[in-house]
Amino acid sequence: MSFLYRLIATVFFVGYIPFAPGTFGSLAALFLYYFIKDSPYAMGAAVALSLLSGFLSAGRAEKFFKKKDPRSIVIDEFSGMLIAVLFLPPRPAYILTAFFLFRFFDVVKTWPIAGLERLKGGKGIMLDDIMAGIYANLILQAINNFTLW
Repeated sequence: MSFLYRLIATVFFVGYIPFAPGTFGSLAALFLYYFIKDSPYAMGAAVALSLLSGFLSAGRAEKFFKKKDPRSIVIDEFSGMLIAVLFLPPRPAYILTAFFLFRFFDVVKTWPIAGLERLKGGKGIMLDDIMAGIYANLILQAINNFTLW
């Protein structure tokens, strides 16, 4: 069963890319997004499934790797990136900005993201990226609702 958890937690082994695995995990989410962006139901299902599978697999994969929040676990970046683009217009400006905002918040760890990362197991792995995705999404929702960008 550890193979299945690793498969999910590393997003089909994208997490094994030796440089910037979190960035590639985010790009993997955008690859999926490209195919489902026009269906709010598919987007909602993808977010829900990635969150559920992330919470179930991340902590188990962390035990397998014997390291707190190892770089190869990228289901958190995958889920956070999907949240960052959820319910946004599928236009390049929004998608690129969502990507850069999400990566910024994920790397810089503004409040309360840093505190969430300190939680143990799968919760700590997943929640900081979920919050980074929410921050990115809220900024872009504000731009979308208050301007003609």
